Amino acid sequence: MTVFNEQAKKPETEGHWFKFQASHFDQEKKEVIFDDPEEGAAEFCFRSMIPYFMEKMKARKRKFEFVFNPVSRAMERVSYYPDLTAEEQQKEADDAADYAITGIKNAKWADGKPIECTRENKLKLLKDEQFDRFFGRCIKLIAELEASEAEVAEKN
Repeated sequence: MTVFNEQAKKPETEGHWFKFQASHFDQEKKEVIFDDPEEGAAEFCFRSMIPYFMEKMKARKRKFEFVFNPVSRAMERVSYYPDLTAEEQQKEADDAADYAITGIKNAKWADGKPIECTRENKLKLLKDEQFDRFFGRCIKLIAELEASEAEVAEKN
């Protein structure tokens, strides 16, 4: 599922490019350490997942029920979003990752074949522990960047 307007922009032009950084877990500090990017490292373009999830929330149907409130001793109407099944949760997570990763440059599999920017390859990459940490870090950096941009725009 793609949420962006195809006529306005190609997905590769949306987002921020990051050079791949290998990482490892430091047992003493109990934190993940990211190495500096190597010369000629693969590059990945990521964009914020917020628009994707906002679109998904708009499409979700709210459920309404009347429940007994023991304090007021009256029936009250409550609304909620029903929980997703495990399959729906996995599909939504896969769709979000597909939405967030918009470009791949200079990346190769272990056998030397180039990695194309397809949904299947994106999901395969996310199963790799190092890439998953890198992806999470980049998404966090994008969120911080957007928050600081919003703060600056709010001040003006």
